[in-house]
Amino acid sequence: MSVVFENIAAGALEELGLKTALEHLDQAAQQAAAEKWSYTHFLGYLLDSEVKAKLQKNVDIAFKMARFPYLKRLSDYEFKAQPSVDSKLIDELSTGRYRDEGRNIIFLGPPGVGKTHLAIGLGSLIAEKGKRVYFSTAVDMVRKLNKAVDENRLHRALQMLVHPSLLIIDEVGYLQLEKDEASLLFQVICKRYDKGQPIILTSNKPFSQWGEIFANDPVMAPAVLDRLLHKSTVINIKGESYRLKEKRKAGLGSMIEGGEKK
Repeated sequence: MSVVFENIAAGALEELGLKTALEHLDQAAQQAAAEKWSYTHFLGYLLDSEVKAKLQKNVDIAFKMARFPYLKRLSDYEFKAQPSVDSKLIDELSTGRYRDEGRNIIFLGPPGVGKTHLAIGLGSLIAEKGKRVYFSTAVDMVRKLNKAVDENRLHRALQMLVHPSLLIIDEVGYLQLEKDEASLLFQVICKRYDKGQPIILTSNKPFSQWGEIFANDPVMAPAVLDRLLHKSTVINIKGESYRLKEKRKAGLGSMIEGGEKK
């Protein structure tokens, strides 16, 4: 690999802003000369390092922007403890095809069965591809949108919720929304539906009770469900809360320990 060629390559990489490739240039040139690489092989080696560095940067940004409350992986989910969850279905969802199809995922079930765990696990896989994800509880989302209304920037706030490749809305139904609040959540769902952008949503309420969530509005709840369910995968989790199981085990352990002391 000639010095002239290396200097030309360095100038081109700097001009294009390919910093990682530029950092690897000298080492790659020496290796190319020693192993008699072709120019094509040499170029591919340099660009591969640049692509990997760019992807990692996008991944880091994606996780920062996602605002996950904590990180959960699908591999950590205890499928044996929740037999109502089809692991094969979760494996299919982990491919990310639902995002390309604009298909929503809805997890229904009582508190403590791992709905949020599964939602974050799926969202993390999308973020690992360097795609934008945004996580929020329904209550926090509505609170921020209300603030945006007061500050006359609702359009911008809605765009921030429509733009990400995946939006996760957690804990829908844990608190009943006022009519104005329900309307704001409705707008988010409608705009993402119109754009073909998927939502992962978790709720402790069956669909038959969603009227209560949306301020008992006879029109809004059916309209929300119509958009969410048009293209969707619904997963009903019927198991028992992990936290209750742990408390029961801890209580039983204390009773046994207490009995032995007696």
